[in-house]
Amino acid sequence: MGSCGIRARLLSVLEYKTEKYIVAKNHWVGLLYRLFQLSIIGYLIGWVFISKKGYQETDEAIQSSVITKLKGVSVTNTSQSGLQVWGPEDYVIPAQGEASLFVVTNSLETHNQKLGYCAESPKVLEGHCQDDKDCGAGRTLMTGNGVTSGRCLRRDGNPPGTCEVFAWCPMEQPFKPKRPLLTNAENFTIYIKNFIQFPKFQFSKSNVLDTSDESYLKKCRYDEELQPYCPIFRLGEITKRAGHNFQDMATLGGSIGIMIQWDCDLDKGYSNCHPEYRFTRLDVSHSDHTLAVGLNFRWNYSSMKGSDRHVLVTFSLFNRHTRYFKDAAGESYRSLFKVYGVRFNIMVHGKAGKFGIIPTVINVGSGLALMGAGAFFCDMVLLYLIKNGISYRERKFESSRHSGHHENEDVDGKETEEQMF
Repeated sequence: MGSCGIRARLLSVLEYKTEKYIVAKNHWVGLLYRLFQLSIIGYLIGWVFISKKGYQETDEAIQSSVITKLKGVSVTNTSQSGLQVWGPEDYVIPAQGEASLFVVTNSLETHNQKLGYCAESPKVLEGHCQDDKDCGAGRTLMTGNGVTSGRCLRRDGNPPGTCEVFAWCPMEQPFKPKRPLLTNAENFTIYIKNFIQFPKFQFSKSNVLDTSDESYLKKCRYDEELQPYCPIFRLGEITKRAGHNFQDMATLGGSIGIMIQWDCDLDKGYSNCHPEYRFTRLDVSHSDHTLAVGLNFRWNYSSMKGSDRHVLVTFSLFNRHTRYFKDAAGESYRSLFKVYGVRFNIMVHGKAGKFGIIPTVINVGSGLALMGAGAFFCDMVLLYLIKNGISYRERKFESSRHSGHHENEDVDGKETEEQMF
């Protein structure tokens, strides 16, 4: 008898059991279930597949290269420098070809500086003094321009004064420009060449029109509708699209962000992957009392007395490296320029998508799982939230009894369908 019981249990492994279904003719619960089904189908088709393209594999690891070139000429005539012609090699910092560049629009010049002793700039608060004791000899001030000599220089002999320093003299004058020096800089053009690649799909493209017409880039200008593949922009148009006036920015400087966005649906082919440009000013503040607006830095032009050689120092926005040369007499000269301008930062983002069976199956499976959740919710309403819930529960959940005294009896599951009225 024991062996027969074991045999019956082993054979039960091969049996198939199905759920018991009850058709409940409750129109309100039926309507609720159909609405739930329609909502899931609408969400799956409209949001997951059409809006979010859930049937696609995506690649957001965009690889990008940006090359820039500026063109334009400006003529200035100042009392210090006289008549001067500015070309891209004069006003573009650093050398052309970078994804971040600085366009000089204004400058203040301090000519013919040479090493010697002079009063520290009044802008250096650490250099203010009442007498010589406040200026220890050999000290370097944190924001100063040289090494203190130990003397306190007072104008007309009255305190307060400023410490005498050994530095490049005369000091730069504390003066802010009232208008830009390069007044027509807004008409300069910038050519932005962008190459992108999505390595997952081995897809690459450029933002320049594929054409054999060599004169195309010489005569076109960017237009979102007519010329989307002509990446040549007027500087004034860029600042206008960012919501600001170029002449206002050119006086004290500023920073503009140029965002290139690539959203590519590769199922539609190569020709449906287009760049989109957005422009924003980066140095703005919501406060009316900020000191952060504007952009400037200093560089110098060194020359050697008695020599025809001139050296333009190497520089960047973050540090300066200078080399000085001396003539036979050991005397050096330089001209200091405090330059203002607009910095352009070019940032590239993108995402590509292409049909994939794995994300499609995953999203369809998720939708079917939500269908099951809808059935569970309607069961809870039917069994516990309506008046006849007890009757439904009695038919939904049944307990079966069988006797263990009969030998060679197989317990068969019986599927029933009952209609509730």
